[in-house]
Amino acid sequence: MLEDTNAEHTDTTHAGNDRPDRDQPLVSVVTPFYNTARYLAECIESVLAQSYQCFEYILVDNCSSDGSGEIAARYAQRDPRIRLIRRSELLPQVQNYNAALAEISVQSEYCKIVQADDFIFPECLRLMVQAFEQSESIGLVSAYDLKADVVRGSGFPYARSPLSGKETAQIYLREGIFPFGSPTTVMYRSSIVRGSQPFYSEGRLHEDTEKCMEILQHWDFAFVPHVLSFLRVDDASISAGSRSFHPDLLDRYIIVKRYSSSFLECEEAPICEREARKDYYQLLAHSVLRLRGRRFWQYHRQGLETIGEHIDWALVSFRVFGLLLWMLSNPGKTAIGIGKYVRSKRWQKK
Repeated sequence: MLEDTNAEHTDTTHAGNDRPDRDQPLVSVVTPFYNTARYLAECIESVLAQSYQCFEYILVDNCSSDGSGEIAARYAQRDPRIRLIRRSELLPQVQNYNAALAEISVQSEYCKIVQADDFIFPECLRLMVQAFEQSESIGLVSAYDLKADVVRGSGFPYARSPLSGKETAQIYLREGIFPFGSPTTVMYRSSIVRGSQPFYSEGRLHEDTEKCMEILQHWDFAFVPHVLSFLRVDDASISAGSRSFHPDLLDRYIIVKRYSSSFLECEEAPICEREARKDYYQLLAHSVLRLRGRRFWQYHRQGLETIGEHIDWALVSFRVFGLLLWMLSNPGKTAIGIGKYVRSKRWQKK
């Protein structure tokens, strides 16, 4: 366990009678938070309402100033499964997540992050533990999630679950079916978390996705065909900051570039990389025509730097030229597209 020199541990007691059944596998649930008072109680309540009750709950306050710490403290006083850790020094998000994960019990078998502005449905822990219990070779479990009003994860061949890690990665690389969602969507085997410190690699664009791919190199994967988590997307949510930068195709290009050679045949990997690069640069060409601002391009430059690349402006220009030719030869469709774009910008300003 990481020595916590920047944290003050709050020991708590609870007058209630609820106790987890320790004949069941212990799950470590972890919620790092920073100024999420608006959502934190709902998040905590969703964990306490689980049908599966054999868990410890680690809440980590990263120097919140909006009353989040007080909300967490009230819950910690009432339930002995909750351990509240207060940071004395503000940490960057990924570093804070890593330090929080280092706090899980040596006795826990599975580890579940629930981000502070998300929540999980009552059967989440039970069904994920049940999926893990199919085989000791399973290192990662996921499920459908509800992101605002959209169910994600559809298309994954859940009837064949569990699958080998290699086959799971191939489904994503070949077909673009993304079963990993967000940190709130998945559950990890705790031995992997304890054996990999820091757990998430710092300096990556989407460190949680890359960690899933790393796990699949050595472990099998199981998928639960139920919606088990809710992910928030409003302006105050954790993911809101990057949503306007359209990160999905960049994320896919980075994953394909970094991992295709590990999971695909030697002749297939470069084909997959070319297709991902083509789709990504088509996005950048559209972004030029839509006059994206400085922060958009800075985000994409920094993302490409994580794989040692820079924006190829010659290729962007070539793609822009192709789009302009198409627009000139299809004036009707171009007018419709411009109309939709203008309406979307007006809607965003409301």
